[in-house]
Amino acid sequence: MSKFRIPKIPSSEQRTIRFPDDLIEEVEKYIEGTDYTFSSFIRKAVEMALKDLEEQEIENHNKQNNKEE
Repeated sequence: MSKFRIPKIPSSEQRTIRFPDDLIEEVEKYIEGTDYTFSSFIRKAVEMALKDLEEQEIENHNKQNNKEE
């Protein structure tokens, strides 16, 4: 039987950033009628962008290694 564990809430820091008005409108239009908040949408978008950049970096590294062989 697994033990009940209270999940740890990751630490966070508040930052003030600026977005172009049209980008804010686009995000708000997309999240309208969903359970997403503006912050949760932006947080997830940044996580996905970072993951994509990491994958691109790995892919570029692999291409460099293949050229050297």
